[in-house]
Amino acid sequence: MSNKRRRLQGVVISDKMDKTIVVRVETVKSHPLYGKVIRTFKKYMAHDETNEIKEGDVVRIVESRPMSKRKRWAVETVVREAEIIDSSPLQESPSPAEVEEMVTENEASHDSD
Repeated sequence: MSNKRRRLQGVVISDKMDKTIVVRVETVKSHPLYGKVIRTFKKYMAHDETNEIKEGDVVRIVESRPMSKRKRWAVETVVREAEIIDSSPLQESPSPAEVEEMVTENEASHDSD
């Protein structure tokens, strides 16, 4: 791609559309008078030809020709893939009988002190 095109880096926040992702790009600026650091965010729709980019991936997007009303960016590279969170089922809550047993054990240990 041409070197004159703008390139941005951001996090994929949606991959629900066909061949389209939504990328959230963060910009950090300093306030001109007060000097406070201000973070601003903007969302861009980008073209993903392979449909393989998932939510949470960090991608670099590049300006391209208009592909639809709001889509004017294309994915250049995937910088970092999203971290996979352990998908094991949540621990089930104990039954009322188990709760009662834990309470009596706890009381017995406190009484012996």
